[in-house]
Amino acid sequence: MRVMGINPYHDSSVAIYSDNGLECFFKEERLTGEKRASHPYKSINACLEHAHGPIDVVVTASPHHRPDLDDHEIRDFYLKNNVCDNVTHLHDQHHLTHASLAFYDSGFEEALVVVIDRNGSNIYYEDLQLNEFVGMKEAESVFIASYPCNFKPIYKNYWCLNQGVDISRVNFEIAEREKLKYPDCEINHSNVMSITRVYESATTLIGQHPLENGKTMGLASYGKKPALDYSLFNLQDNLPLDNKFKHCVYDFSGGHAVAAPIHLSQYMTSCCDQLTDVHANYAYQVQQETQASVLRLIKKMVWKTGIKKVCITGGYGLNVVCNGYLSRELPDIEFFFEPLADDTGNSIGSAMYVYRDSTKDTTVKKLEHTFFHGTKYDLSEIQGERVDENKIVDLLINQKSVGVYNGLAEGGPRALGNRSILFDARNPNAKDLINAVKNREWYRPFAAIVLEEDINDYFLQAEKNPFMTQSFYVHSKKIPGVTHVDGSCRIQTVDKTNEILYSILTKFKKLTGCSVLLNTSFNLAGKPLVETPEDAKFTFENSPLNCVWFPEVSKAWIKK
Repeated sequence: MRVMGINPYHDSSVAIYSDNGLECFFKEERLTGEKRASHPYKSINACLEHAHGPIDVVVTASPHHRPDLDDHEIRDFYLKNNVCDNVTHLHDQHHLTHASLAFYDSGFEEALVVVIDRNGSNIYYEDLQLNEFVGMKEAESVFIASYPCNFKPIYKNYWCLNQGVDISRVNFEIAEREKLKYPDCEINHSNVMSITRVYESATTLIGQHPLENGKTMGLASYGKKPALDYSLFNLQDNLPLDNKFKHCVYDFSGGHAVAAPIHLSQYMTSCCDQLTDVHANYAYQVQQETQASVLRLIKKMVWKTGIKKVCITGGYGLNVVCNGYLSRELPDIEFFFEPLADDTGNSIGSAMYVYRDSTKDTTVKKLEHTFFHGTKYDLSEIQGERVDENKIVDLLINQKSVGVYNGLAEGGPRALGNRSILFDARNPNAKDLINAVKNREWYRPFAAIVLEEDINDYFLQAEKNPFMTQSFYVHSKKIPGVTHVDGSCRIQTVDKTNEILYSILTKFKKLTGCSVLLNTSFNLAGKPLVETPEDAKFTFENSPLNCVWFPEVSKAWIKK
């Protein structure tokens, strides 16, 4: 059986999953150059070119279908005419597609899957008093997952879409309907807020797109105390207070309804040079309070079920600070943090779900790497200086920045060695130097790669972390270039299965005594990860990047 999965909305992507596992995967932004691109027609065509046989079923996974509108982003007639006749949708199961990917990637045979997401599926009903459809969106969901395709929801929290209506009545109506659908599930509602929407209120405050919460995470480390003298969450029932926020529309790209703290609205700015202690302290507050809320939810669900294997996914699952916090606070829990936790992975998750549901296959296929994006490009015509690994290490020791272009690109948002920029982590000015290469905001930190066997030489309470999904505290003074202002660092542990990075780190260690390098994604600010050699050339020519290395052909472009 061969299934094509499509995420048609932001971070759109297309995947083909079959008896052989993941056959191919394309993210639309890598083909168009437009970050977070939707409507993945280029990716559909690319997957069809690389499919190993005919497609048996197509599944789309968007959270935005309304029962009164034909608003499918990828129209059925296009898919039926160009892919196959069998088209199905999981528009009302957005969190399920997140959960599917995380569970099947985890290697667990049974697990709790915690989905913490900004915008899940719309849950609508027709309100006869208003003569319109009103509804809510999924915010957090918890499933008990097991093979072959069992996902039992045991907790769901929603936030209200409609403004100017009797929210308590909407909440009651939808809660009652969801209880009929999920009789064993705890149903909650949180008016206009949720964990991720509380977080995005800080992102809105600094003038960023609500999907750019990673920028808030970096700024949060500069905060020293809460900006507001009240809690953003009601600790009694674990639901956010909504009367401290305003619900506005800011035109980031076509208009997005976003949350902003009403008591701080006069501080809103889009200029990073105008950021003050107020912005940093509010970012700190939302980081502290949201991660504490996630911890309470997990503790509650583990106590309720007795299951101690936990998958974390949904957009908030990319919050590496929270993930590190959870690992430290719950050392008895075995976590899996999904590396494609944002909507990027929902094409794969939906395809996996349909495949397992249809075939009843119980084979466990733990995620081994994320180097599965795109196509293999012919590098035989690359013109450049012939180099070996010793030359690359020499460049790094001499404080040169090196872009690595190798094999298939990473599928997720973290560069893990195939589309990375490397630099010497011992340089105390590394952050400023590489921020200048990428033209990023001054306050954003960089990640590190470290030999797995040396992890405890540099980081506290650290563990194997091959997908760069957690941050840990640094205890070594040798690597100031990757140590954030709060003493933390997001890390990727490297073993011998990652041949290129392992060899570079080993040679670098032999010459310097240090087995850590700075690692960041090979792209410019606002641009997606480079996909083609032409993308790499554009980045090289339009930045101070010193070198681009093609290890497959032992060639490099080096600026003199």
